[in-house]
Amino acid sequence: MFDGKTVLITGGTGSFGKKFIEHVLAEQKPKKLIVYSRDELKQFEMSQTFNAPCMRYFIGDVRDCERLQQAMDDVDYVVHAAALKQVPAAEYNPFEAIKTNIHGAQNVVQAALATGVEKVVALSTDKAANPVNLYGATKLASDKLFVAANNMVGSRPTRFSVVRYGNVVGSRGSVIPFFLKLIREGATSLPITHTEMTRFMITLDQGVQFVMDSFARMHGGEIFVPKIPSMKVTDLAAALAPDLPHDIIGIRPGEKLHEIMCPADDSHLTIEFEDHYVIKPSISFGFRADFETNRNGERGTPVGEGFSYSSGNNTDWLTDRELLQMVEDLHL
Repeated sequence: MFDGKTVLITGGTGSFGKKFIEHVLAEQKPKKLIVYSRDELKQFEMSQTFNAPCMRYFIGDVRDCERLQQAMDDVDYVVHAAALKQVPAAEYNPFEAIKTNIHGAQNVVQAALATGVEKVVALSTDKAANPVNLYGATKLASDKLFVAANNMVGSRPTRFSVVRYGNVVGSRGSVIPFFLKLIREGATSLPITHTEMTRFMITLDQGVQFVMDSFARMHGGEIFVPKIPSMKVTDLAAALAPDLPHDIIGIRPGEKLHEIMCPADDSHLTIEFEDHYVIKPSISFGFRADFETNRNGERGTPVGEGFSYSSGNNTDWLTDRELLQMVEDLHL
């Protein structure tokens, strides 16, 4: 997919960016791999590990459209991973979240159109579906911008799509490293927000592979949603520390009992494939696409009216053994 291509990833020094670069270098032969981010120290540290001749490191912020346009010159594919992602931080710093997550998305769109990028895939989150917090609302706005951008392409080759998935096992700030830290520090109980709370679970490797697959599958305008397992937070805590009691602390501001990736309101737009769903755009573009057949020739089927894909109504659930194997593989 990326052989001989120039690929740029915004927010490339984050957890996803590092894993994406690792996969591409191991499996493909890109012309250039450009890490675009605003932290020079993280870039320096990353360059000590990822120093292949194709690697490039650009200092820049997605809030800066001019710099983005410079960075995208002669770029074929863009992965947009830069975002402010912490729910409490977004609630406390709302204007900053809007500048990065919404204005930054607009800048990526405009820079890609100006430079003739071929394909852009933007990373989203389950929190963007029926959002109840500012972070989710900014990512919903970002999703809408990337889908609508396909109406702006005119005769350009540029196409935009979105990938939406759930909690990444082991990512910074997520619940598993938090629980493990408490356990190592000798905690006498684990804090649980609600006994019925569930979350989607995906590994970084799975997330990266799904993004790479989406580049090959996309027409432009789709929201790709992987089929991934769920787990109850109480089961997760019990798997990590079977002897520790749970301290029920209540749902935090901006938190849901169950996360949603395909809302019922979008059921008339949702297509089921073997290992993923596609939410097709609700608006028409200047180009035609059969969203029930992707670029790889895989065929999907429209879901029934009122269908929703939630971490609570999922039919795939992680077992304790599967979760512990995930944690072991991460070397947390």
